[in-house]
Amino acid sequence: MSLAWNRTELRKRLRGMRSQLSPSERFAAADALLASLEQLPEFLVDPRIAGYWAVAGEMPLHAVFANLRARDQVYCLPIVTDANVLRFAAWKPGAALRNNRYGIPEPDVASSEQFPATAIDVVLLPLTGFDRRGNRLGMGAGYYDRSFAFLHDAQRPARPVLIGIGYHFQELPEIAPEPWDIKLDFVATDRELIDCTPKHAE
Repeated sequence: MSLAWNRTELRKRLRGMRSQLSPSERFAAADALLASLEQLPEFLVDPRIAGYWAVAGEMPLHAVFANLRARDQVYCLPIVTDANVLRFAAWKPGAALRNNRYGIPEPDVASSEQFPATAIDVVLLPLTGFDRRGNRLGMGAGYYDRSFAFLHDAQRPARPVLIGIGYHFQELPEIAPEPWDIKLDFVATDRELIDCTPKHAE
């Protein structure tokens, strides 16, 4: 894929590839993803793990939250706020949900039950594309970059640990970052866990 393509074209092409997966291929990849994530000690022990509600062909996280509950870890989902940043709230299957402005389900809880991004230990971020230096191509709305902007000048990895979640075919040779982009610490795919921290990303 030519790196001269702009981000809009890249998103369109990669989303098209993702949408061609059959349900069985998607769920098999999601099961393989779990093995990649469980190579990371923080994922196995940290108390608050934030995920996402998979839409538009994103990697499902059903296997992830089932195992977290078995380890008494708290699984959180993002909530889009009026300030255009994300907050997070604990969620388990069967708990109340409401659709946000994009039609994506999020926990139906009072603001007092929501956490700021700084209170999460590990964040699983959906992505459209990624490279091995931790650059992430999202959907373009910038919610994750704004929400985790406090990590911009931090020595990484820091808290929270940011893990991009995607299929192996979403890897790109290189993504030119924008000044406001927040890099990933790791990428977990259906094939491997990729360490994107500077000592490993060269």
